[in-house]
Amino acid sequence: MADAWSLLDLGPAEYTSVLDLQHRLVRKRVAGAIGDTLVLVEHPHVITLGRRGEEANVLHAGAIPVVRVERGGDVTYHGPGQLVAYPVVSLAARGVDLRRFVRDLEDTATEALARYGILGRHIEKRPGVWVDDPVRGERKIASVGVAVSHWVTYHGIALNVNTDLTNFQRINPCGYGSDIMTSMAEQVRQPVVFEEVKEAFAECFAEQFGAQLTPADPGEAGDGWPGGEPVPSVEEDGPARGDRLPQKAG
Repeated sequence: MADAWSLLDLGPAEYTSVLDLQHRLVRKRVAGAIGDTLVLVEHPHVITLGRRGEEANVLHAGAIPVVRVERGGDVTYHGPGQLVAYPVVSLAARGVDLRRFVRDLEDTATEALARYGILGRHIEKRPGVWVDDPVRGERKIASVGVAVSHWVTYHGIALNVNTDLTNFQRINPCGYGSDIMTSMAEQVRQPVVFEEVKEAFAECFAEQFGAQLTPADPGEAGDGWPGGEPVPSVEEDGPARGDRLPQKAG
């Protein structure tokens, strides 16, 4: 029997606001006040740096905000046309280790891509989902970066659907050159219906994680989100995150 999960489909939503929502959900999941939850969102333009991200990998952010966050990994870009999934999951309750959880996220994206005839794959020691582009060679189509507090996960996976790949030229994504990135639209040579990809991803996630996803209200789940009192970071071993960095020229 599938486990009961809440599905929060935020549509387009600003990054730091959704980071605040994740912090709220993590604290409630740690306290046992809610069950496991999947958040789906499309962010406006933002660049994020993980715990050990090198600021030198932000080449020319311009007007795009740069935010330091708690997740693993280096630097990445989020923006319109990209589907981002944030599972808030108790690993302890599921008896699953973090490595397995990350692989399950990658496999979810791989299965969703397969529905569009795109062959994604896992590469050992290179997190994310990769494809072999017949013209451009090996390319990355989805990026993974997670964080854990008291064995509850947050952050997650970003799948490039109709993403404008020129925005990756502003960074060295995950330490690679900007041309390493691709999208579903680039692979199938035409734009893809975003809402259909979201639905496919949710179905594949439910299958991969044994989840019964039930739509829920983000405001109720997040104690009045958006708004209310700010919630500090759930980072356990460092200063509060979610801070915007000074902008570089360019």
